[in-house]
Amino acid sequence: MIVIITGASRGIGKAIAKKFSTPNNIIILTAKSEEKLIATKKELAASHESTIFHSFVADLSNKNEVIQLAKNCLSIGVPDIIINNAGTYTPGNCYNENDGALESMMNLNLYAAYHLTRALLPKMIEKNSGHVFNICSIASQKAYEGGGSYSISKFALNGFSQNLRHELKSTGIKVTAVFPGAVLTESWGDFDNSNNRIMEAEDIAIMIYAATQVSKQAVVEEIVIRPQLGDL
Repeated sequence: MIVIITGASRGIGKAIAKKFSTPNNIIILTAKSEEKLIATKKELAASHESTIFHSFVADLSNKNEVIQLAKNCLSIGVPDIIINNAGTYTPGNCYNENDGALESMMNLNLYAAYHLTRALLPKMIEKNSGHVFNICSIASQKAYEGGGSYSISKFALNGFSQNLRHELKSTGIKVTAVFPGAVLTESWGDFDNSNNRIMEAEDIAIMIYAATQVSKQAVVEEIVIRPQLGDL
C-alpha cells in the first residue's frame, strides 16, 4: 500500500506516518523543512525496517511545487491513500488581521490539497480504488474568536471534501474529512498538558487508520474528535 502524507515531518502528520508504517507499506513523506523531513524519515526507518520510506521536500503553498510533488509520487506508484495534512495557522480576526493572511492560509490550507489531489486522482480513478483524507479542523464547522482567515480556509477545505466525496462515489475512491479539536503539537509551544487537557497527535492517527479498515462498500465520511473536556 502506498500512502502519501503531507506535513509529515512533525505533529499529526508524523503520528499518521508512524501508524501506517506497517510491513510492506510504502510511505511517502513530504514537508517544507528538509532538515526536519530527513530527521523524521531516519527515525521512522530505524524503527520500522519492513516499511519503505520516500521523502520529498516541497513548499505546498506553491502550485508548481505541488504539481512536481505529484509527479515524484506517481514515479513511485499510484497512491492508495492521500492524507492532506499540511496546513498553517495564524490567529486573527477577519476585520483586523494582517493583510495577506487569507491568501497565505488559503494557499496552504486549501489549494495545496486541491492541486495535489487533482494531480493524483486520474491514476487512482483508473485503478478504481483509493482513499483521500483531508485534515480539516473544528474551525471548519464553527466560527470562533481569533479564527479569522484560518477558519475561512478550513471551511473551504471542508467544502472541497464534501464535493469530492459526492463526485467520486462511483469511482471506488473514498473521501474522509477529519475535524480535530485541540491537539498537542509544536504550535502549542510550552503548553502544560500534564493534566491531559488536550489530545495527542496519535489520537488522530488512530482514527484515520481505523477508517481505512472498514469494508470496501463502507466509507467513514467524517471524523470529529475533540478533547474529553471540550474545546479550549
